[in-house]
Amino acid sequence: MVYLDYAATSPMSEAALETYEKIARQYYGNASSLHEDGWMAKQVLDNARAMIAHIAGVEARGIYFTGSGTEANLIGIMSLALASKKRHIITSMAEHTSVHAAMNALERMGYRVTRLPLQQNGLIDCALVERMIDNDTCMLALQHINPEIGSIQPIAQLAEIARRHDVLLHVDCVQSFAKVPLDFVRHIDSFSCSAHKIGGPKSCGAVYIKPGSRIVPLFPGLTHEKGLRGGTVDVAANGAFAVAAEACSNQINHRHFTTLRNVLKKRLAGNKYTLLEAAVQYPGICGLLVHGYEGQYVMLRLSERGVMVSTGSACDSSHEAGTKAIMAMGASVDEARQFFRISFGARTTIKEIEILCEILNDF
Repeated sequence: MVYLDYAATSPMSEAALETYEKIARQYYGNASSLHEDGWMAKQVLDNARAMIAHIAGVEARGIYFTGSGTEANLIGIMSLALASKKRHIITSMAEHTSVHAAMNALERMGYRVTRLPLQQNGLIDCALVERMIDNDTCMLALQHINPEIGSIQPIAQLAEIARRHDVLLHVDCVQSFAKVPLDFVRHIDSFSCSAHKIGGPKSCGAVYIKPGSRIVPLFPGLTHEKGLRGGTVDVAANGAFAVAAEACSNQINHRHFTTLRNVLKKRLAGNKYTLLEAAVQYPGICGLLVHGYEGQYVMLRLSERGVMVSTGSACDSSHEAGTKAIMAMGASVDEARQFFRISFGARTTIKEIEILCEILNDF
């Protein structure tokens, strides 16, 4: 099998698997229990929290473990928004489903949400963002790396705009945490990340909320993670998350991914395929249009041949209109249906890209 869907999920690393098993066997106590087994589990959890914080470059007390990147986005956005007296939020049309879900919930509570398009270069227009800010704006909620086309948004510039207007900034870092430097994190108010995108276990993520921020728990009265979420924290999963994140951050694969992307671009025949390029590109995510076919057909044909790709974010796989990203860039529904995505991991080889291209060129 040729697996080329790392933006959807990645296989657990051997180090993460070993760590998970060791912690699950030896430190099985509830980290909130007051006896010795609970205390030992809490030490493991606190160590994992410190490791995640160190990789991101933030204070450990701002890291809250969650059950997923989706939950991290929901908690980060809604906890901060509900604590604000202002009622206007700015986001983009290309955000992950979890961000749109948070926006939909806040709209039902009376908030105004402005959803901005992307430019043709895949980036949000910072000048437009600033023009949309008004006296009632409480937050910007924007992604760092788009999971469908790999565009990297100018978060440092957006953070400066947010600071200038005294507006909060939440950043979805699910596709970027431990993969690229997050030099902007000290200038934002919250960000989300997820374990299974970087070789850790599924159903495990984290949200960072700047210490000292005013927050309102979504469900008041809960006790875990300082009252921000409920449910016994999975100590083994979060320990494995921290180990996977440390390993991933120590092997930045941009050069390898750029080589793979260039092979893909060179080997695809004629004008049948268009590789979408952003002004600032993460090379590990390749969004393509196939002319004359639907992306879902391409995905299924490749799957029959043992090559795994996707038609966009796995969380949107049942959405018949296709990818949100290129529609946010002005593409039609028909064009969006021609979209499919290839994404790389550290294990991806040039030979696998050559196999992929050989099958695609036979269409």
